[in-house]
Amino acid sequence: MFVRISNTPRDYAWGSSGRISEHLGLGGTGTEAELWLGTHPGSPATAADGRPLGELLDAAGVAHPPFLLKVLAAASPLSLQAHPTTEQAERGFARENDAGVDMSAPHRSYKDPFAKPEIIVAVSKFEALSGLRDADDALAAVRAVLAVDEAIRPFARRLEGSLQSAVAWLLSGDAGVAEVVRAVTDAVDAIAEHDAAAADTVRRLAQHYPGDPGIAVSLLLNRVTLEPGEALFLPAGNIHAYLEGLGIELMGPSDNVLRAGLTSKHVDAAELLQIADFSVLHDPRMPREQLAGATRYAPDAAFELRWIDGVHRPDASGPAIVLAVAETEVAFADERHTLTAGEAAYFDTLSGVEFSSADAWLAMAGDTPVGSVNP
Repeated sequence: MFVRISNTPRDYAWGSSGRISEHLGLGGTGTEAELWLGTHPGSPATAADGRPLGELLDAAGVAHPPFLLKVLAAASPLSLQAHPTTEQAERGFARENDAGVDMSAPHRSYKDPFAKPEIIVAVSKFEALSGLRDADDALAAVRAVLAVDEAIRPFARRLEGSLQSAVAWLLSGDAGVAEVVRAVTDAVDAIAEHDAAAADTVRRLAQHYPGDPGIAVSLLLNRVTLEPGEALFLPAGNIHAYLEGLGIELMGPSDNVLRAGLTSKHVDAAELLQIADFSVLHDPRMPREQLAGATRYAPDAAFELRWIDGVHRPDASGPAIVLAVAETEVAFADERHTLTAGEAAYFDTLSGVEFSSADAWLAMAGDTPVGSVNP
């Protein structure tokens, strides 16, 4: 099955002005945050006849792909967040169902019983926070503030205990947290003398979310600058936030996002603390593998992403979605299709398919099994 699909970029407030359209040659000019390609009911891709892709697959008796492909363009920071494991999602979903929390309620945290692992590959320079950094590095930044403002001492004392206790206190709603956030914001020049990247993060967050506890939490997280082609894998429990840039994102088709701040949406700090991974992440960047005609990004998840820059024949049989950034030839045993820049297509199987392109993204099913992923 070969189906041409398309969608319209979503205009979230943190999006860029026409950046997705510029990358794909689509001609749009308004605020563009995310372009979704998949069967997720929140913004399903559609076939040429206007039918949602999921409806078409259901009619054909074909399973939905175990992923959602996105083009993401951030002009300002996204929320500080983490995602649950499958087991945590199942428990949380059942708990809120039993409590009678409506599925559309803004304070609902678990929208489905699935995990939501993610990868992001930079198209432009891409700035993000990902995972907890070494406690000594975090403490050095905090002590830089302490040298000019004693108000941060309660935070420093907890950080000397553990990263987990420091994060938990910042998200606790304690009356002293506001003073700590003020101290961090005011002492950004002192932070810059020790850690320019951490200071830049504080400036960005304070500009968009003044007074938010996430400003202080950012001192505990890895600040990552991805160059084009570099990537992050965000497994369950990883505390993260995107700051700015254009990237290709591939994720499980779940809506389970536990937010801790930097947002006007529902914040469930208590639940985030229950599902967060508080181990130190020394190297947030994920490895990539060079294949014939492609670069492979294969996380520990039910999907993988490939950037095609030549002639490439995937050794796989599962479903896939291809997004052409440059003209892309798709050859089967008995037919051939051409995708122009900005066009996308769904395949129910990659068996025997050959791609030829200078620039195309291929989202495909991976080796890690999961349960049902039809949202």
